[in-house]
Amino acid sequence: MKNGNNFITINDAYQLVEGAKIRAKKYPEELFVLSRYDADKRGYLIYPFDEGMQFNDFGVLVTENELRYDYEIQDFDVNLVRVNAA
Repeated sequence: MKNGNNFITINDAYQLVEGAKIRAKKYPEELFVLSRYDADKRGYLIYPFDEGMQFNDFGVLVTENELRYDYEIQDFDVNLVRVNAA
């Protein structure tokens, strides 16, 4: 993992977008990619991510509370486009 990546604390569910990279606070060398929310199981699927590849062989189900307290999310800039309605 490159040291240039900035990870921040997850404050609310609005930060949890599909495709975001997350890491465990206890094991910062392990990266995961956040996948879809599973409403039946009430959690998010995460997949391991290493050297630019996502491994879909197995996924881990993590609840929102676990994500907020035990994981950090990669900080990124979002460019918003404003469309003026006529």
